[in-house]
Amino acid sequence: MKKFLGISALAGAFLLNGVASAAPAVSVERETINQIALLQSLALGHFDGSVTVGELKKLGDIGIGTFEGLDGELIMLDGVVYRANQDLKINVVDDKVTIPFSNVTFFEKDFSVKLKNIVSKKSLETKFNALVEKRGANAFYMVKIPATFKKITVRSEEGQKPPYPTLVQALDATQKEMTLENATGTIVGLYCPPYMSGLNSVGWHFHFVSDDKTVGGHVLELEVATGTAEFDKTDNFNLKLPNKKNFQKLKLAQDLSADIHKAENDSTVKNK
Repeated sequence: MKKFLGISALAGAFLLNGVASAAPAVSVERETINQIALLQSLALGHFDGSVTVGELKKLGDIGIGTFEGLDGELIMLDGVVYRANQDLKINVVDDKVTIPFSNVTFFEKDFSVKLKNIVSKKSLETKFNALVEKRGANAFYMVKIPATFKKITVRSEEGQKPPYPTLVQALDATQKEMTLENATGTIVGLYCPPYMSGLNSVGWHFHFVSDDKTVGGHVLELEVATGTAEFDKTDNFNLKLPNKKNFQKLKLAQDLSADIHKAENDSTVKNK
């Protein structure tokens, strides 16, 4: 693999394979959000893995994503990569497994806030958005939230085989959900600023893993009893695009916001 190049998110630039090859390579910066592919490419059904779990660990120790074939939800916490499979069960993932989409960084806490009696995911995001506005709305934020949850609803999905469906089609067909009550665990979340709308999902994206490492997934809804949100504010961004012919054929210059919003938020209770 080629080494990543440092890119300033505030400058609004990103790395395209073969375009920036004349620039000098540098080592991975700890204060950087490293992204594998695009959420938009995932939305279009590009589920082929382009980096391994072992390679991802060199880019960060905390993050979110998915696995080749859309085979479950990825939660990286304290340097360990977990998979929440279709049944919402957690397992540690082998370093050879490949990844089509992910965001990771090396977590270094910049600030934290106590949480108590948060009644919904929307309420949590509103609280976090106020913090972002004060500290810099054009930066990235990775958040780690160890907490006790009155309720938390998570989802995952079944792995797909080529020819792949779109993300929404895969979720509509295979998404399963689970609501836990009085659960303890950790949410790993990412905030992307508004100018990232063509590369990722703007705003907050949360994944969860229970303290006993038995259950987890993408967070659809929650109620926090008590907890602490620890934030890593990050001003740099690196993008690694897949070096694959089928990626080059994707029609990425289209508005995929509706599909991404549906994939991020919709419940398909019929598949529970």
